[in-house]
Amino acid sequence: MAQVIGLPDERLAGIPAGFVEIDCATADPGELKAYARARLASLKVPRHIRFVKEWPMSASRIQTFKLRAALMEELALKV
Repeated sequence: MAQVIGLPDERLAGIPAGFVEIDCATADPGELKAYARARLASLKVPRHIRFVKEWPMSASRIQTFKLRAALMEELALKV
């Protein structure tokens, strides 16, 4: 399962960040970025990729605002 969110950026309106749940212990964010770069426009390629084991969920949906808040805190980004 995967989810992409938008993060604020000073130069651009926003940048994509991806969250991926995978079983493989040897996953590399660089490989995932290269895969996306070969298939997507450059503005759609996630600048940040994080792996998750458990999703913040409501009854039926991923709570993207929690993913965004956690990553913004990790990267020390301001709104």
